[in-house]
Amino acid sequence: MSAPELTSEAHLTVAAVARRLGVAPGTLRTWARRYGVGPTDHSHGLHRRYSEADLARLVHMRKLIIAGVTPQDAAHQSLNHDGPETVQAHHIFNLGSEAELVDQLYRAALSLDLQLLEDGLTAHLDSHKVEESWHSVMVPLLTRVGDEWALSGEGIEVEHLLSGVILRILNARIAPCDLSISPRPVLIASIGDETHSLAITALAAALTERGIPIQFLGSRTPQGAINEVVRKSAPSAIFLWAQLRKNADAQFITGLPAIRPKPVVIVGGPGWESCEVSGANRVDDLIAACADIERAVGL
Repeated sequence: MSAPELTSEAHLTVAAVARRLGVAPGTLRTWARRYGVGPTDHSHGLHRRYSEADLARLVHMRKLIIAGVTPQDAAHQSLNHDGPETVQAHHIFNLGSEAELVDQLYRAALSLDLQLLEDGLTAHLDSHKVEESWHSVMVPLLTRVGDEWALSGEGIEVEHLLSGVILRILNARIAPCDLSISPRPVLIASIGDETHSLAITALAAALTERGIPIQFLGSRTPQGAINEVVRKSAPSAIFLWAQLRKNADAQFITGLPAIRPKPVVIVGGPGWESCEVSGANRVDDLIAACADIERAVGL
């Protein structure tokens, strides 16, 4: 930001505020003219400048619009907004309707408003089980963003940013395993060169929510690493994820070390769909994976 755009009192030009909000300067001028949400400080003969309080109101208005509030209603609420820039998710998201929530989160994703995305997803997770949020909100949202990218060839940055937000909030719900007090934890890994880890991160968070101890090895886990963990922790169940067919190698099942008691081996992911799986249970979704693992650990 250049010196003329920001003074010591943080008075911002239209261009500077537009960049901060991700809107066109003309949009700011329309909001100021039509709804009265504009700069409050104006000296005769000088360009109008936005104060930090003006910016906070505009950030508030922008988030409300992304969430689906009409510009007129968003402006009315923002003119009465004297607090910080943040907006409480439960005030603007429809957490009772997954379809509408996905629409709201999709608009936040397109606007690259990562904080709003995180707030909305976290608010839903706070009132629903992980597998419910995964199936009813996260997967439909990821699918919608992915379909738009496939259709138009644009929006790859939206998909990457959205995946990063989801990974961050799910990882925050995974508890580390202490083998001294949690014997035979469930082992979870993406095998071979598999880099897709969103689904197994959701599984790890769902099992943590159930109080089931886990050893979460993440993506691109080689056979040797899996075998060493099996020998050392004697897991009650082993879950192996493969998104891509090339990574669904049955050797990861047959090559497991023989231990007693024998763990239940479960495989999941599209990569396994056309494979002959011997010595393992194949599941189609997160709910089925949780159910199989619960049975394996005796819940």
